[in-house]
Amino acid sequence: MERLPGGAQFIRAKMLWEIALGMAGDPSIPYYGNRDISLVIGNGSAETFTAAVRMAPGSPILSHAVVRGELDMAFVNPSGLLTQAYRGTGLYREPLPVRVIASYPSWDRFVIVAHRRLGLRSLADIKSRRLPLRVSIREDATHSTRVLIDQLLPLHGFDLAAMISWGGTQQLNGPPMDRRRLAELEAETVDLVFDEGIRGWLPTALAHDMQVIELEPAIMSHMQAIGWRGAVLPTARFPALDRDTQVIDYSGWPLYTRASLPDEVAYRVCEAIALRAEEIPWEDRTFHGAHALGADTEVTPLDVPLHPGAERWYREHQI
Repeated sequence: MERLPGGAQFIRAKMLWEIALGMAGDPSIPYYGNRDISLVIGNGSAETFTAAVRMAPGSPILSHAVVRGELDMAFVNPSGLLTQAYRGTGLYREPLPVRVIASYPSWDRFVIVAHRRLGLRSLADIKSRRLPLRVSIREDATHSTRVLIDQLLPLHGFDLAAMISWGGTQQLNGPPMDRRRLAELEAETVDLVFDEGIRGWLPTALAHDMQVIELEPAIMSHMQAIGWRGAVLPTARFPALDRDTQVIDYSGWPLYTRASLPDEVAYRVCEAIALRAEEIPWEDRTFHGAHALGADTEVTPLDVPLHPGAERWYREHQI
């Protein structure tokens, strides 16, 4: 496979891609700014560009644009949010005809940790004691973790606004390992953290006297009914844990489309992934071949059907 396909148009396209990365990847761009990149494949030989396939990452609710045909496919992180779209639960009032093309393999968990000085055994303790906590969360209110928090806390009878009314404060972050968060974890000025991307911050939290809070079985069952999966947070990965702990799964980045997308397009996307796999920056030790991107595994959880075109590709390329 050539690192760059032959033809001057691909040199120009590569330059445009690097320009897009340079502009959208500027760390000074705030959330809600121009941080996302949409890619369009089509024909630019006439006075207007004719789009054939449109792809983008972004908010979970881009699923509406995909179903309407404004986009042909999009990424979502994590897979549990696409499950909600498919089932018509959580964020969605009715089921959407979404289908998976491939799932980028990613191992992650959503974890809640509290400082041991609080003596918390459950999130329910926060309401019963009306604790004025300093809570570390994402600053983007539309972020998938904020969606999860908004679905989770009311099951215990309160929300983030109630925590503020009890005298609580918020420590807001961009990425999971934001230096602002790490500094407060090290200073032990944060009481509670809700987040994913745990490899970037959980070891620091555990090293500074914080413990993982488990959800009660009834609460976990409700979250699973919405579309989230339960998963183990293992001591094998985090030796500072007291024990293996049940948490919410945050794995997998499904690349999805609508059921009406032509089969041949979905098939060609799978083929393109296989052809260009060496150029894709896979998460460490999670990629085991393009043929595995349509399987239900720990790193590619699959609770939404494959698109028929993608399903055919995986069937033909089984190993």
